[in-house]
Amino acid sequence: MAKKENLIQEKSFNFALIIIELYKKLITAKEYVLSKPLLRSGTSIGANIEEALAGQTKKKIIAKMSIASKETRETSYWLRLLDKSNMVRLDYSIYVKEINDIINIITAIVKTSQSKLNSKLNIQNL
Repeated sequence: MAKKENLIQEKSFNFALIIIELYKKLITAKEYVLSKPLLRSGTSIGANIEEALAGQTKKKIIAKMSIASKETRETSYWLRLLDKSNMVRLDYSIYVKEINDIINIITAIVKTSQSKLNSKLNIQNL
């Protein structure tokens, strides 16, 4: 799982950087309403992943990764809303592709971690 965590750590950090750039474009285009929650959720993903990687127990790691998962889905929502509303006409496809990749990776990490934790708990209860 370490490779996935490093991959997701890198991808989420790089995604935060491109979300900051997108935020700047949106502000320049005078879009102040949807851009703020997008910036917040888009940069929060990596922060939660960083906290998860510092987790002391498997349960804490899963909890923080689950929060990161919720933030990815919120970010996806804001991106879809910006795209479909045409408030600022930009090509959002690269952002949507990146967030979908991140959703898939985090979902796999959470499912695998939960499965391993449940297996460990089941073995301990025997």
